[in-house]
Amino acid sequence: MKVGIFDSGIGGLTLLHQAMILMPQENFLFYADTDHVPYGTKSREQVISYVDDVIQFMISHDCKAVVIACNTATAVAAELMRERYTFLPIIGIEPAVKPAVEESAGKRVMVVATPLTVHEKKLKKLVERVDDAHLVDLVELPRLVEFAECGEFVSDQVTRYLQEQFSSYTLEQYGELVLGCTHFNYFKDTFQTLMPPYVHIIDGSLGTVRQLMRVLSSKGLLTLSQTETDQKENNNWETLKNDICVRYYTSGHLITDPLQLKTIQHLHERLELMRKI
Repeated sequence: MKVGIFDSGIGGLTLLHQAMILMPQENFLFYADTDHVPYGTKSREQVISYVDDVIQFMISHDCKAVVIACNTATAVAAELMRERYTFLPIIGIEPAVKPAVEESAGKRVMVVATPLTVHEKKLKKLVERVDDAHLVDLVELPRLVEFAECGEFVSDQVTRYLQEQFSSYTLEQYGELVLGCTHFNYFKDTFQTLMPPYVHIIDGSLGTVRQLMRVLSSKGLLTLSQTETDQKENNNWETLKNDICVRYYTSGHLITDPLQLKTIQHLHERLELMRKI
């Protein structure tokens, strides 16, 4: 059986990459819904329909659990999918607002996300629940998903776009930057350059994978051959990468083209660099 992980595009590779490091004995199915990327600018109804189709695909391909590696899809559809597919563990990702607020030491917290995530009630309720001091600011960065899908991670254009979006904020006031979209992890180095050096960049991938492991373990579905050593964050990617079983799909089509697979490996290499920031 496999662990299914999906996103609207390449952003979900962030979570897959972390899962491959912490859970190297598992078999993975990664699904990028490239026919409908980006989710963050679509309607709620469209996103719910897309997510439902992907989960049905995962079920038909013998997935023992599904991870929604998309903040937008989690905010819009996770609860509904859990009600609809009660037999299937469904784990979602959400912006790491709570740990960011706890670690902010009174400084402000910036949460960057897609427009749909920012305007969804789920994120607003999360902020209301943990942000008693009203430290959190929500910032929409819709074009960053487009840059990521084009493979444009470090460029003058990306830097100018982020500078423009941050121009109305006093960045020195912030202590935490929360990446509320898995696509945004590819840009950690640029974020690091633009923000003051003391700003901590945080995303929800690690916490989500740990939750996935807890859920699988509680249901007796975690691969038993895993050892505590296998599950450490500092597992060596270079040692692991050729031994982990992953099948990659784009909107239902298995990727077999060597050039496409090579591109995916390049994305993993970038994510490994970003994981260390």
